[in-house]
Amino acid sequence: MSEPISASDTNTFEITQETDRPWERLEQLADAGDTESLKTYLENLSVGDQALALSRTDEAHVQTVLTSLAGEDAAELLRHLSESQAADIVETLPAEDAAAIVHEMPSDEQADLLGDLDARQVTAILDALPHEEADAVRELTAYSDDVAGGLLVREILRFDHATKVADVINTLSENADEFRDYDVQYAYLTDADNRLVGVLPMRNLLFARRSDPVADIMIADPLSLRDDTPLDDLIDFFESHHFLGVPVVDAEGKLLGVVHRNAVDYEATRAAENDFLKSQGIIGGEELRTMPLFLRARRRLSWLSINILLNIGAAAVIAIYQDTLEKVIALAVFLPIISDMSGCSGNQAVAVSMRELSLGLIRPTEMLRVWLKEVSVGLINGSALGLLVAIVAVVWDGNPYLGLVVGLALFANTIVAVSIGGTVPLVLKRFGFDPAVASGPLLTTVTDMCGFFLVLGLATAMLNQLI
Repeated sequence: MSEPISASDTNTFEITQETDRPWERLEQLADAGDTESLKTYLENLSVGDQALALSRTDEAHVQTVLTSLAGEDAAELLRHLSESQAADIVETLPAEDAAAIVHEMPSDEQADLLGDLDARQVTAILDALPHEEADAVRELTAYSDDVAGGLLVREILRFDHATKVADVINTLSENADEFRDYDVQYAYLTDADNRLVGVLPMRNLLFARRSDPVADIMIADPLSLRDDTPLDDLIDFFESHHFLGVPVVDAEGKLLGVVHRNAVDYEATRAAENDFLKSQGIIGGEELRTMPLFLRARRRLSWLSINILLNIGAAAVIAIYQDTLEKVIALAVFLPIISDMSGCSGNQAVAVSMRELSLGLIRPTEMLRVWLKEVSVGLINGSALGLLVAIVAVVWDGNPYLGLVVGLALFANTIVAVSIGGTVPLVLKRFGFDPAVASGPLLTTVTDMCGFFLVLGLATAMLNQLI
């Protein structure tokens, strides 16, 4: 006889159910209109469960949730989501409600979010923001995400270099609430034309006379970066300097803001993720299964349709040697092995070239150098792989000539694969194409065609020994 279910068991079941399906509880709280319970529930969810709950909640309830929360709380909630998720949610909100949330975000996050929205929605949100703030956001959204201007934050402490120490301390004290979320380890000093002249470590204020100008205790002529500095150079800068941030200036040396190390790290990670998605055929940016069905299908088809056309070429090689394949059916066993192993070797070469390009260790014009390096590896690995597959063929079929054919084919195709994999990204980069998108299809098609041609061509030449 089964034991009765206790009240504690029931409570445990309900808590587990809420955790497994947090969107259902979120919808219940939104319908109840209990703002405090809603806020508490969201705070107790992990970041992952917050994203899950919002992505599974219907549009009407999402609007209710965000409009129920204070702008600061709603902004914090969106911060935990991916940029595409946050943009999709904000697009569903009335412009006034969206502007209230955007107003509570740091300037760099404002620019990132608005950069992912429809132009009409962006205009409506900016019109609902205070005039000065809207102008500042417009300036940042004009920058690309992968340059310093698109990553900087304007929320910094800045003072005129003639300001007295006492005035700086008083300003910090009087505006403590406003500066609480700022990075207050440093203040940035400018001249009358807003040109950067120095950096003031906050700890220097502790030991300075209040009557002294801050210029006396600043670090003069600090390192800074131009607003058009690309992401690769930003990465190099922070790898070479143990700074948490670096001031950003325009062409005239006027201070625009600060780029923080964590922002550069985040953007570098996102760029690497985007390159990976592109290499796997996810075109058009990030894809989530909450996105519209036909948008996802269209993006994938744009890559798959090109692949099927390219693969017809590989299939044509088999068709040409159809008679040989019919006579030596054992070759069909080794065709996918040679194709797949060569593709793996080529993908390794692609990965190394993409990495070196991103780090600036090679230039698109250095194709000969890259090719020689890859051929050296291809000769060693091709010999080892060719010998291994030849032994397998001889043991399996008992015909040494079959081992010779497949071994030579894999050896030669490995060299072809690493040559293409190493150099094609450079060629594409040189002519302005995205190597992450095009390298994979080109490599797969060419290695398949060459592999099939080598196997079937060598088999045709040795047909009498193979039959």
